Amino acid sequence: MTKEEIQHLLDQSNPQSEEALEFSSMLQFHDLGWQCEYALHEEENSSFLGRKDFTEVVLDEYLRPKLKDLNSDEPDQAIEKAIEFLKSDRSVKQTVNANREIYQAIKGGVKVTYLDDNGQQQTDRIQVVDWKRPSNNHFLIVSQFQIKGSMGLKRPDLIGFLNGLPVLFIEYKASHVSVKHAFDDNLTDYKDKIPNLLWYNALCILSNGIDAKIGSITAGWEHFADWKKISAESEPGVIDLNTIISGTCEHQRFMDIIENFIVYLDIQGGVAKIVSKNHQYLGVN
Repeated sequence: MTKEEIQHLLDQSNPQSEEALEFSSMLQFHDLGWQCEYALHEEENSSFLGRKDFTEVVLDEYLRPKLKDLNSDEPDQAIEKAIEFLKSDRSVKQTVNANREIYQAIKGGVKVTYLDDNGQQQTDRIQVVDWKRPSNNHFLIVSQFQIKGSMGLKRPDLIGFLNGLPVLFIEYKASHVSVKHAFDDNLTDYKDKIPNLLWYNALCILSNGIDAKIGSITAGWEHFADWKKISAESEPGVIDLNTIISGTCEHQRFMDIIENFIVYLDIQGGVAKIVSKNHQYLGVN
């Protein structure tokens, strides 16, 4: 979508609505260099995002060419093995364990074994993301991305894709509604109904336009945190949606947070995924 097309949608929406928040955020993402798409009218039998059906949450249309680009010396069978691994069914795993497995593959590459043209077995590692050059990756934000789950269609407000993988989740509420409702009513529901979307997730952002919080897929509401500052601790703190998007979704910062500021801890009863707080991120850097 062009900036003018997004602005047209914004002008037609109720200024106090969740829809208006989506479109104003898309304008900000557009300015940050993300490709923007509105998928409310995407059709399952002719998806402009290249999906075969709405159960698919990985976008092959962007993943396959990027893997070929990042691994230009690797044969097609190695690329296809990596795609097969990234898209494999992990429904028997706990969502956080599936998430950790995919995160490790995104961060360190996918280990693949295949037969070369001479019938010899080869083992290589396929790079999924170019961590050194953020501009060498594809960033896509999709509004109203439809996903077919166990109880019908779900439509998260915004999903951000890195090289075709849905790593960013954003859910909005109207300005007069507490942000906690985005956690209680939406994110919690999606964990249950469309867990395959969250296998790939790195960051979750919840906002009503005024208040905005960031956390991980395992974080309780009390661990969703503000992101008040963009570049330095010396900045005056501002809690709002614009600050959290600029502070976490500018390409360089987005890549840095995902690569270096996410940890998994084995705790009693399972695994906790932790995303750095704003002051920790700025302090370390």
